[in-house]
Amino acid sequence: MSQLVEFDCCVIGSGAGAGPVIYELAKAGYSVAVLEKGKWYKETDFRKDEQLYRHDAFRSKIENERHILEEHDGENWTEDTTAQFWGGNIVGGASNFMSGYFHRLKPQDFKLASTFGVIEGSNTVDWPISYQDLEPYYTKAENIIGISGKVVEHPFLEPRSTKDYPLPPTAEHPIASWFDKACRKIGLNPLPMARGILSRPFNNRKSCEYSGYCGSYGCASGAKASSRAALIDDAVATGNCTMFTEAKAYKLDSDQQGNVTSVRYFDSEKKSVQIKAKIFVVACYSIESSRLLLSSPGEKHKNGLGNNYDQVGKNLHCCAGGTGHGVFDFSQLSQSQIDQLMIRGPFFNRALQDWYVIDDKEAFDGPVKGGTIDFVFDPPSPTADANELKWQDGNLLWGTPLKQKIKSHFTQSKDFKFEVFCDWLTNDDCYVSLDKNETDDWGTPVARVKAGSHPHDLKVGEYIVEKGKQVMEALGAHSVRGSAFSAPTSNLIAGGLRFGNDPKTSALDPNCRVHGTNNCFVTDGSFMPNGGSITPTFTIYANSFRVADSILAQLEAQ
Repeated sequence: MSQLVEFDCCVIGSGAGAGPVIYELAKAGYSVAVLEKGKWYKETDFRKDEQLYRHDAFRSKIENERHILEEHDGENWTEDTTAQFWGGNIVGGASNFMSGYFHRLKPQDFKLASTFGVIEGSNTVDWPISYQDLEPYYTKAENIIGISGKVVEHPFLEPRSTKDYPLPPTAEHPIASWFDKACRKIGLNPLPMARGILSRPFNNRKSCEYSGYCGSYGCASGAKASSRAALIDDAVATGNCTMFTEAKAYKLDSDQQGNVTSVRYFDSEKKSVQIKAKIFVVACYSIESSRLLLSSPGEKHKNGLGNNYDQVGKNLHCCAGGTGHGVFDFSQLSQSQIDQLMIRGPFFNRALQDWYVIDDKEAFDGPVKGGTIDFVFDPPSPTADANELKWQDGNLLWGTPLKQKIKSHFTQSKDFKFEVFCDWLTNDDCYVSLDKNETDDWGTPVARVKAGSHPHDLKVGEYIVEKGKQVMEALGAHSVRGSAFSAPTSNLIAGGLRFGNDPKTSALDPNCRVHGTNNCFVTDGSFMPNGGSITPTFTIYANSFRVADSILAQLEAQ
């Protein structure tokens, strides 16, 4: 095993949870090593090509390491080795492929247990910090990574220390005005959606080019606020940040006091390398962060780093919710309406949070936490769309029937989509462990993910999906469909290393330091006790800036 020089800090991972720590420490003059299992891709590698949709080149290979997923089919637990949770193994991680919906959590998200009570069968807890503790870091993230949007007063607006976002909204699709009018007519509050996408050049990054290839695609202009484009590039430019790519971390070594002394990783040639540092930060994505800590036993951590009370890997959560579609039939629209619908590029940028808290006595016994509906156009994918159209009622179409169906899809109607985001209640059947039988290509145990959901999640999802369908009808869609889901989604997983005050019920302390250590932190979405009813990336960014302040204070005191 070779050994490299000691750094002030070693960060494992380079996504949204890693970027702020890397940026802040490098800017402050501290030496930072970054271990990234994937390669370093740049804007020129992200062509506007539907075949690059989260391409295999950007992900871990299933044949090298896979996740073992356990799901309940209503009667039994079943095992699946094809469902994978690799969000993006490249510099910047999954943040390269996000849609950039940047909603803040709301004050009640930090106090779910005390606000709504604990539903039987769930492990809901309050956060050890408040919204007010995190608010300055939401603001910091907005200004450093560049958030575009417009704050409007509405009944569900969370408290803010600034009046608006640092950048104006991105260009909006013409039918956003249809949506606003329709929603207000039925008593709803349409909200402009803030985006982690530049509406104008900022900090040596280009603004959005409005190609339509955004969510699930890498950004070719640098406008998307990925950890790589918004933070790591600047950190590397300081000369204080050293990137180690194709570096798979597999064990954290700890001393007799329980503190981490070094990390071991395999390089591109599968040789084991060791790095020492004063501070270690784990930010590998929830499942893999839990896996790494479980794979790191020591004298004071017999069952894995920080796992003396069996909390590592527990309280994993995904994102409950659903999706829906409204189809607009061109034969029933004016040419002007058709022309507006067919415009490609500008973002729709609208959301509804009228049901963020549901107080409907006919549907629920009392007020319950609800969710958010985001309305979007899918990225252009004509090849995939045409391929799906070849089937009808289980039969393969060809010739004239197929041609007519394809022509109708692309020239005679337009599909508009909504996405529902709700809390996935943490429970005893949703957690990460190490598989006892299977190892990866490097010889280390793969992660086993038991993904049990709570029936309450589906009930809330179904309720809000129905509201989304009603909005589509009010908007004038001629055909509407939608469904809720309770299956885990690969790109919205958090928890597994919940933070809290008691090591018997949490894996991290309120500053996201691993219990039983004084120099190992976790800054990806693993820390979150619940995901809120929004996408978590913005909150992960904000919390990572918060934890970076704690790490800086600790380094300055040494």
